[in-house]
Amino acid sequence: MTAEVTLEVKNLTKYFRVGRRKILKAVDNVSFSLERGHVLGVVGESGCGKTTLGRTIARLYEPTSGSIIFEGRDVTNAQESELLWFRRKLQMIFQDPYASLDPRMTVGEIIGEPMDVHHIASGKERLERIRYLLELVGLDPEHANRFPHEFSGGQRQRIGIARALAVDPEFIIADEPISSLDVSIQAQVVNLLTNLQEERGLTFMFIAHDLSMVRHISHRVAVMYLGKIVEIAPSEEIYKEPLNPYTQALMSANPIPDPKVESERSRIVLPGEVPSPINPPPGCRFASRCVRAMERCRKEDPELREVSPGHWVSCFLYG
Repeated sequence: MTAEVTLEVKNLTKYFRVGRRKILKAVDNVSFSLERGHVLGVVGESGCGKTTLGRTIARLYEPTSGSIIFEGRDVTNAQESELLWFRRKLQMIFQDPYASLDPRMTVGEIIGEPMDVHHIASGKERLERIRYLLELVGLDPEHANRFPHEFSGGQRQRIGIARALAVDPEFIIADEPISSLDVSIQAQVVNLLTNLQEERGLTFMFIAHDLSMVRHISHRVAVMYLGKIVEIAPSEEIYKEPLNPYTQALMSANPIPDPKVESERSRIVLPGEVPSPINPPPGCRFASRCVRAMERCRKEDPELREVSPGHWVSCFLYG
């Protein structure tokens, strides 16, 4: 592994027990690496495992198997001091700004709490840093003594971003940070994240449904389906030439802001329903909905293979 790689995930799996006998395979054998200072967009349908993947990498969920290597250190089973080191390096921005902020704490207390946990600043220095972070994310530093309910959704998400930045992390997992915001606010938050990433050289994992936003902010894009990554490639390449049939269908649903191009292309409508992650089908998990599926697809699970430099795809049509 080169020094430029910040995160390397190998065969990461996260299963949940449902009832006494059933197992939900939320993330199943996922592998990828992410270079320092890059943004990886993660897309896919609801329930495909995007959020679980992010939370498992952040060690908010304990991995069932596989490994998480961060800056050359295996943190898969990190405990106490090593986990504290990892949590300072990696922070999360959560999806719901209404649920992720403690309503009983002031904004200053919310942003200051990570500093207290990691012993970063105290006294006057702590107060100055809180004011600096509020200003950095476009909020009035004088509002540090207000409570979350006094802010709009977009402002609350900015508070969440300020909290994530409080410990000077190197890696941020943004779990659908704009999905619960008004459209008019979404662009502001994405632009804020883009500016912070460029100015600070942060590494981002950006989980989202909005394919246009992901294209705007990401260097590389990973497409998930039913707990697995089916394709991962440079952003422009995967939008212009998707290879996996599922990725092709997903990208066909993304509107293009050009009436002529939009009128000439056709939408790929997938038949059937997404199988249950409790009882996924044998072979390729997309085979039951894929119009190009072969007999082999229903028996064998295709590996993620590099078909061109930096472009990996899980499909028997390639390789």
